[in-house]
Amino acid sequence: MVAPVAVVLGVIIGFPLVRGVYLSLTDADEANVARDIGMNHLPATYHFTGLGTYRAILTDSVFWGRLGWTVVWTVACVGLTYLIGLGLATLLNRPLRGRTAYRLALILPWALPAFVSVFTWRMLFNDRNGLLNSVLTGGGIGAVPWLNDPTWAKLAVIAVNVWLGVPFMLVALLGGLQSVPGELYEAAEMDGAGPWQRFWNITLPGLRTVSSTVILLSTIWTFNMFPVIFLLTRGGPGDATEILVTYAYRLSFVDSPRDFSGSAAWGVLILLILCVAAVLHRRALRKQGETW
Repeated sequence: MVAPVAVVLGVIIGFPLVRGVYLSLTDADEANVARDIGMNHLPATYHFTGLGTYRAILTDSVFWGRLGWTVVWTVACVGLTYLIGLGLATLLNRPLRGRTAYRLALILPWALPAFVSVFTWRMLFNDRNGLLNSVLTGGGIGAVPWLNDPTWAKLAVIAVNVWLGVPFMLVALLGGLQSVPGELYEAAEMDGAGPWQRFWNITLPGLRTVSSTVILLSTIWTFNMFPVIFLLTRGGPGDATEILVTYAYRLSFVDSPRDFSGSAAWGVLILLILCVAAVLHRRALRKQGETW
């Protein structure tokens, strides 16, 4: 029964991955790959170059600059998403009138397609007639160049990604909170523990397994969050918001001549970085006596 799934994954994921690794070890680009021009078929003329592409990338400041911003972007988005999601989950875990309506409203950003949400935010961030600048100018505050200034553009993409990611954190952490036995809170309250002590000694330990899982998943998704960056700023202004995955896309589909080997090498490096993060996460769980 596992065989059909294995075959589908092998075709959809396995073959492109192997092909990408192979291309990263060549000098393939737009000029030397196999292609058809009219009725004529031109065979591939690229050659195997080994690790030359990787050496060129790792010795280039472009990679390290993109990696630095990608790490900052990931840490900021995951940290804010977790804190906001935990706060909202804690509030919604209590008896509250209209709690179901609040839950539906907070989950709505997760239900919408990402590109719809990003285009909506792009209109809100419009310098001239966007809603945000209209509110600011109406209050006597100057308009903000949300997507045309490097600093504001970085804050804008982080804000949009956090808005998209909070519902996932909310649902996961709310489920974790509901699995914590209520008797623990009652016993702690009888022993004189305050709200902060109960949160620190019962809630957080009870959410440890859920938190570690959602943080890892959110880190992987955010590290590769292509739609928000590409659709909102296209990596701009300049290259201020360019992360690793959008730069790999740029090499293969935007810049001319298209550098297929370089793009594939960037993709392999992204995969290796995420694999290292997953291994470190698993070791951290083992030290805490948990399995994953």
